[in-house]
Amino acid sequence: MRVFHIQGEHFTELAGLPGELPATGFLWLGYSRHEFEDQVPAVQAALQIWTGGQLVDLHVSDLLNSQLPSHFDYTSWYDLLVFRRLAAAAGSEQLFVDDQRDSLSSAEKALASIDTSPVGFALFDRVLLSVHPSDCLVRDYFADRLGRLSHGTDYRGGARLPTSSAELMLRMVNHMVDSYLELRRLLTRQLSTLQHRLLDPRSRFNDWQVLLGSRNTLHLLEDTCEDQRSALQEWMDALVEWPAADNEALQRERELLRVRSRDLLEHVERVLSHVRRLESSSEAAVQMHFSALSHRTNAIMRTLTVLTAIFLPLNLITGIFGMNFDALPLIHSSTGVWVAFALMLAVGLGLGLFFWRKRYLGTQR
Repeated sequence: MRVFHIQGEHFTELAGLPGELPATGFLWLGYSRHEFEDQVPAVQAALQIWTGGQLVDLHVSDLLNSQLPSHFDYTSWYDLLVFRRLAAAAGSEQLFVDDQRDSLSSAEKALASIDTSPVGFALFDRVLLSVHPSDCLVRDYFADRLGRLSHGTDYRGGARLPTSSAELMLRMVNHMVDSYLELRRLLTRQLSTLQHRLLDPRSRFNDWQVLLGSRNTLHLLEDTCEDQRSALQEWMDALVEWPAADNEALQRERELLRVRSRDLLEHVERVLSHVRRLESSSEAAVQMHFSALSHRTNAIMRTLTVLTAIFLPLNLITGIFGMNFDALPLIHSSTGVWVAFALMLAVGLGLGLFFWRKRYLGTQR
């Protein structure tokens, strides 16, 4: 558990849950899923004191559910957003840097390393409760980043501390969406490896289980992205229905939240578009594989058919001279065998030249 107080340009980590809500700023409570499960009563009691309301039991179950898809829900005193992240699981870092191991085994490991664990947010006016998977680095990343911002050691242009709990939530969600960029490079590279092996005419591709797994993974990613898009769209619809701001500064903050939400939705749309392109590329590679296989089979059958057509008259000639008749021409001549051989050679070469001119033999252009 980590508790932070954010006020203006000050970012402070507290030792535990404060007895009352600070007069200014807002609180950020960051829990792992196991920590939150153990401390639900304490969190509910603190929320009751700070905000006058607690989390609904069903929403507590949603925050503890590791299989829940992305979705949005709301009550009169808080909003709930569950957002499934797209990231590489812990222990898969080597797949990002080892460019020399593009193989079917590395592709299979890359596809198996994709993690879509949900991160839950309960958004109050001045409190943000976030529940993360145990191996999620988002909480620690933002704690470190906001700490550097408050001390003036983060020099990225335009960076500042969030002014509200809603802005902090959108920043974390945006970070989770942008983390797909590394995963996108990994997926593109490994799927390209599968496609090259699939289309290589010198290889005998038999790893259909890996390819089927990649297609199933892409379908799962597409479903995850569609759930993310639906959840963000519902959040934006709820944001429009918030009570009107009573001052210009608050109204400007609301407009910035809408702008950030639209930008985040655009990022999700780009991720979804990329996943669909990967799906389309995978399907096209399979179709090209079977088309190339069919073309190769047709070429082999054409060659065998032409060779059969060439040797058919030669078999006829040898059949004629193999009949048991005493009066056959050239049978008793010492040059008969050479005449028959020359005839067969002429017929074979003539038919071979004829079929070559018809492009039944040789490389097709």
